[in-house]
Amino acid sequence: MNSLEEANERHSVDPVITERRERVFLILAGVFLCAMTMLNILGITRFIQLGPWALAVGVLPYPITFICTDLICELYGKKRANFLVTFGLSLNLFILAFMWLGQYMPSADTQPPWQLIQLAESITLPDGDVVTGSVELFSLLYATTSGAVIASMVAYFAAQYCDVFLFHFWKRLTKGKHLWLRNNGSTIISQGVDSFMVIAVTFGAQFIAGALTASVMFTLMTSNYLFKVMVALLDTIPLYILVHYLRRYLQLSEEEIG
Repeated sequence: MNSLEEANERHSVDPVITERRERVFLILAGVFLCAMTMLNILGITRFIQLGPWALAVGVLPYPITFICTDLICELYGKKRANFLVTFGLSLNLFILAFMWLGQYMPSADTQPPWQLIQLAESITLPDGDVVTGSVELFSLLYATTSGAVIASMVAYFAAQYCDVFLFHFWKRLTKGKHLWLRNNGSTIISQGVDSFMVIAVTFGAQFIAGALTASVMFTLMTSNYLFKVMVALLDTIPLYILVHYLRRYLQLSEEEIG
């Protein structure tokens, strides 16, 4: 038995326990989708200095998505984890569609005073366009988030599926033992895929245009990756605690969880 879904199919489960299991899945899926949406909305609207790392503010909630998928992999199996990842990709498309709609619909004749921002000097947007004079607030937000959404979609597709695949690869290899290995082994590799791809896609146009140097690109990539690796290592103990507690709360046997 290697997943909660298979356990529910083979054994009659008390309705109360079934409700618990579905409620916990809903919470984990909600946290996953919320963290992913925050990444897309916050994007690269601001860069912060966190210790030695220069990070886009949207990166902060993203490591939470990996602990959520690891928990779902461990408790509910690969099928549900892949379903959630696929639904998250659809949500990315939903966000991008409404951002595009808001950008290309005509502006109202009467605008609030904060609608138009006067620029003291020309600026280069993430897509490589140079803006002078003034810019609409939404247009500026669209320029700094839409590219990040597209980049995160590309990186998300590769990294999250990679995480789910590697988690179950290590689980099969160790015969359900060594949770720390599949947690860190899957996350560290998939976070590397995500970090390098998202920076390359987001800032590729500026790099080609000469607005960003290779050293800056490399710094952004390594800062994002090292931050995510640190979080991945730190979440090992919380993951063990959550698996131990949820296994008892959901009344999962060693066979069902392993």
